[in-house]
Amino acid sequence: MTDVLVVGSGPNGLAAAVTAARAGLSVHVIEGAETIGGGTRTLELTLPGFRHDLCSAVHPAGLASRFFKSIGLDRSIEWIIPDASYAHPLPHGRAAIAWRDLERTVESLGRDGPAWRRLLMPLVADINGVVDFTGSQLLRMPRHPVTAFRYGLRSLEQGTRLWNSRFTEPDAPALLTGVMAHAAGGMPSLASAGAGLLLAAHAHAGGWGFPVGGSQAIADAMAADIIAHGGTIETGRRIDSLRELPRARATLLDTSPRLLLTGDLPSRYRRAITRYRYGPGLAKVDFALSAPVPWANGEIAESPTVHLGGLRHEMAAAENAVVNGRMPAKPYVLVTQPSLLDPSRAPAGQHTLWAYTHVPSGSHFDATETITATIERYAPGFRDVILASSSQSAAELAARNPNDIGGDISGGAITLWQLAKRPVLSPTPWRTPVDGVYLCSAATPPGPAVHGMNGWYAARLALRDRFGLEPPLDV
Repeated sequence: MTDVLVVGSGPNGLAAAVTAARAGLSVHVIEGAETIGGGTRTLELTLPGFRHDLCSAVHPAGLASRFFKSIGLDRSIEWIIPDASYAHPLPHGRAAIAWRDLERTVESLGRDGPAWRRLLMPLVADINGVVDFTGSQLLRMPRHPVTAFRYGLRSLEQGTRLWNSRFTEPDAPALLTGVMAHAAGGMPSLASAGAGLLLAAHAHAGGWGFPVGGSQAIADAMAADIIAHGGTIETGRRIDSLRELPRARATLLDTSPRLLLTGDLPSRYRRAITRYRYGPGLAKVDFALSAPVPWANGEIAESPTVHLGGLRHEMAAAENAVVNGRMPAKPYVLVTQPSLLDPSRAPAGQHTLWAYTHVPSGSHFDATETITATIERYAPGFRDVILASSSQSAAELAARNPNDIGGDISGGAITLWQLAKRPVLSPTPWRTPVDGVYLCSAATPPGPAVHGMNGWYAARLALRDRFGLEPPLDV
């Protein structure tokens, strides 16, 4: 009988397997797809030689992950860290750029530059304290209380109707709202503000890194570590019910909590899982390009990541429409062109482009024309450099990956309540009522992002519960 069984080879499942294998236990990973990685897979989706990230593309949380650092993943992967973390086109050909250099950003934002510095400098200066607070349970006493307090105050400001009180011009609010929209929630809201401030702080601290060769490099590095420590990985075997699980002393599920509904659960826990909410879906389009995106403002080409959506009130209106089940007339679009700095992603002189927009849960909407037209608005001639495209609706994303309920890639709606109750309110939410079964997906604390912390927390708990072992790593 295997000591530890892990279902799902997303970054959290692999992190759980790494932790258990390094503890000297026998570990077996089961993955439903033919390739490992979950949301950190890189595939040829358009034309031969064009390698596209299936889901995640840029990984500020991965670059800063305490777990990844503790196992040396930051050294085994070649990271690219752009000088410009993200860019935001504005009306009349202008653009706001979040440079990795905070002072360069301050200078570029004009009258609101000092306000940007006052907002983010305390978080950038103690980015480790911010990562510790946001990378753990909200129920836990923070190890850096002053930093947590500063982060909380800023989230309260930017997550309420006070969010414009700090700024006098439109550029800085738009730049910040572009990262807040990553949370796919209503705005202003505390959860979206917290997510945006964390990403913005990363932008000026370690930067928005991405791995050479694509996100698959993260999964491959962890898989190699598992195998080096005696673990095994099986692909092409989908688990649809707890009754299908092979015997193991401990089982960790990098899956949606809904898989637990196939087992015998106490009524209270079953109700909690049934009531657990999922957020909006994504409609994603990958492009193979004959040349870089011809941005009208040349500075935008300095950044692989670009947020499209206009001014703060326009993006808020678009995201609020989606949360309420409507398609916005002018959607928010997130664009990433990793081939700008990573020539391994496309044939010589050509480029890959990754883009998505938020849509109502379960939508069958094909976003190809919407995203193309949105990019064309800021990059006239974009249509002329498209060689091929591949689109996936929210419904297709959900069919491809049972974790992505309704096309929600975050493992559940990102709200303040669901960051505390993920998926249940408990000091040990990774432990389930099913004997020996633990949940380690993005539906557990600390929530979504490629950092492996969910898997590490769950594995640490399983090691103590089932084997009487202390974790082999301390992050």
